[in-house]
Amino acid sequence: MLDQMLSWDKQALLYLNNLGSPTFDSFWSLVTHITSWIPLFILFIILFLIKYPIKQALQKIGLLVLLIFAITGLCNYVKTIVGRLRPCNDETINGMMRILHTPSDFSFFSGHASSSFAVTFLVFLLLREKVKWAGIFFVWPILFSYSRLYLGVHFPLDIIVGTMVGVALAWFFFKGYNLLFHPAQGQSISNGQ
Repeated sequence: MLDQMLSWDKQALLYLNNLGSPTFDSFWSLVTHITSWIPLFILFIILFLIKYPIKQALQKIGLLVLLIFAITGLCNYVKTIVGRLRPCNDETINGMMRILHTPSDFSFFSGHASSSFAVTFLVFLLLREKVKWAGIFFVWPILFSYSRLYLGVHFPLDIIVGTMVGVALAWFFFKGYNLLFHPAQGQSISNGQ
């Protein structure tokens, strides 16, 4: 079953990667760089500062920073343990791909997917009641994650697992934050009120 799943993973990547075109290469290369998204991070910080009293805003920003460190550390640890080659370095398929970047570290699971979905989901959870259009934030991790397939540096399963891990860790941080800073709210939620 695992072999069949990994075979599907490679075939799905080849299909998605080969949809690319030189016309869009520079766009996806730009999308994949974290520095391109700095204005979004600044927007997140501004929204926290506008929508919450300063102490709560700083707590939420601090929580995001802790989450980023946690997801980055977890991702790097798992990549080292699993040791899956990136598609661009996998000789069984790299000759059939469009490769635009060639990082040399391991592939499983995607740090881009896990960190972007973790940050976005946590920001969404923290701002959803104060910013009605917060759902649009998810455009970022979707584009960011797809760029990794386009560039040939991750398999679809790397992205899927990275997304699930990021969302799960963000949920864990959100629940922990509420228990720590809003215990009465946490009790009313668990009591169904």
